Amino acid sequence: MAQHIPFRDPGQAIGIYGARTLVAVLIVLSLLAIILLRYYDLQINDYETYRTQSERNRVQLQPLPPKRGLIYDRNGVLLADNRPSHILSIVRERVTDLEGTLAELQALVPISGADLENFQQKLQRRRPYEPVPLRFRLTEEERALLAVNRHRLPGVTVDAQLVRHYPHGELFAHAIGYVGRINEQESQQLDERNYRGTFHVGKVGVENFYENMLHGEVGYQNVETNAHGRVLRVLERHDPVPGADVTLHLDFDLQKTAFEALGEQRGAVVAIDPKTGGVLALVSTPGFDANLFANGISGADYSLLRDSPDMPLFNRAVQGQYPPGSTIKPMMAMAGLGSGLVTTETTVPDPGWYRLPGNSRRYRDWILKIRGTGHAPHVALEMAIAESCDTYFYDLARRLTIDGMHEYLQHYGLGERTGLDTTNERPGVLPSTDWKRDAMGQPWYPGETLSAGIGQGYMLATPMQLAVATAVLATRGEQRVPRLLRSIAGEAQSPPLVTTMAANDEHWTAVHQAMRAVVHSPRGTARKIGQGMPYEIASKTGTSQVIGIAQNAVYIEEEVAERHRNHGLFIAFAPYEAPVIAVAVIIENGGGASAASPVARKVLDSWLLRSPADG
Repeated sequence: MAQHIPFRDPGQAIGIYGARTLVAVLIVLSLLAIILLRYYDLQINDYETYRTQSERNRVQLQPLPPKRGLIYDRNGVLLADNRPSHILSIVRERVTDLEGTLAELQALVPISGADLENFQQKLQRRRPYEPVPLRFRLTEEERALLAVNRHRLPGVTVDAQLVRHYPHGELFAHAIGYVGRINEQESQQLDERNYRGTFHVGKVGVENFYENMLHGEVGYQNVETNAHGRVLRVLERHDPVPGADVTLHLDFDLQKTAFEALGEQRGAVVAIDPKTGGVLALVSTPGFDANLFANGISGADYSLLRDSPDMPLFNRAVQGQYPPGSTIKPMMAMAGLGSGLVTTETTVPDPGWYRLPGNSRRYRDWILKIRGTGHAPHVALEMAIAESCDTYFYDLARRLTIDGMHEYLQHYGLGERTGLDTTNERPGVLPSTDWKRDAMGQPWYPGETLSAGIGQGYMLATPMQLAVATAVLATRGEQRVPRLLRSIAGEAQSPPLVTTMAANDEHWTAVHQAMRAVVHSPRGTARKIGQGMPYEIASKTGTSQVIGIAQNAVYIEEEVAERHRNHGLFIAFAPYEAPVIAVAVIIENGGGASAASPVARKVLDSWLLRSPADG
């Protein structure tokens, strides 16, 4: 018989369950009480302690912009420096009401519409917690005012940064260029990492061409900051690599002499060392103060420069393209001698005009309006250069043809950029039948060859090209790439030898002697500047027309508007026997070479007559 097993006691089970539930509730309530007490302790009793610890636990990676390399002239004169400038910036993440903060700042310090526009653009492409600049060049009074109100301007910072300064203002503005604020297009092209914390970049000239060397490499540091962005301590630091210092071939004294010699005239001077290609002076007038751009140019100041009829922002030395006029006649003479079309004894009849075979049109010589006749019944090479006889070179041009002229003159660097280490250089024009067909869709006419033969018509050259061509003449055929850069961080840079033009040494001697006669003969076109000259030079004058003159009309300068008058040009190298400098000068609307040659004389005197101690 099976054993009887009693049923479970319900009352006992209920009691056990109730006891267990009570214990669980008590445990939960105890734990909840502990949590509440701890929460109270953290939020009330220890609030200030943990709030401070929390604020100290903000870590940021901050960029350290590099110091921009300095620029010196050949003798160590400082041309581009760095000076501290205070910048007003905003850290967006620490500003709760951006519009309100901007309004408060505008009430404290002047903030232009352009400043606000630049700020909004940079705000869109910033990194988190990266200060965005709002105002540059804060004055001492403005900094003090912001410091007093700092407690009610969270997220607003005032920091010092080195900004470019040009101690000589407009004197070297066109030669070395300038830096300016990074714009939207540049920000997309630049290396974002290496330009973090940098607000300026080289815009034109040497500053732009050697930007990679001058800029350096950005550093960084990890820092702890409080809620207001103030650095509490530096956790890690990697110093930036400063940009390399650059020394140029430019000579301060020579540059100043050329600038002062040009005075109020619109023009340019380029001086080159023919042995190295180093650019000793590069001046374009009128100039402008490069510091206006480095510090952030105002709209009003920029409008004045941009809209001026004298175009101060236009670098005439490398951008100005002018008919070279008679300055190409020594090169034409070398082409005639080298091609065998003429010798030093070949003569051309000169009644004061020239006529193409089978054509009744007369192409006048400039001397005709002065003497009523030509230079002489028959003119040979030396007289043709010394007295600048157009008739001789009309005949030579016809015999060479325009394509023959193109072939010979390109060896002097005409018709193409010289390769100067700067920006915005223009190539000029060395015409040919192919050039006119491609550029204008028209054939070449014989009369155009005659105009090109005396440097008029379609032919155009920059002052830099003329200086390079003069250096080729001085070195008897060696064409070097002109260079502003002399050394980087003390390491000398050698400009390359581009080409050596093959020519008979006797031909060089004949042309040099003719160029010497321009100043040192009784009938030379620049004989006036030779008075009291203690050295000898080889040179050539030039005049280029700005407006056309009718066949039977006479050019009377006083009756022509000032900006329609002829340009004056002059090229020279010196000393005659052993050249150490080649110079090209242009005076816009100067009326002729008589305006340019005195400028060249002052430049040559400055370089050749200085004492050895002057460098």
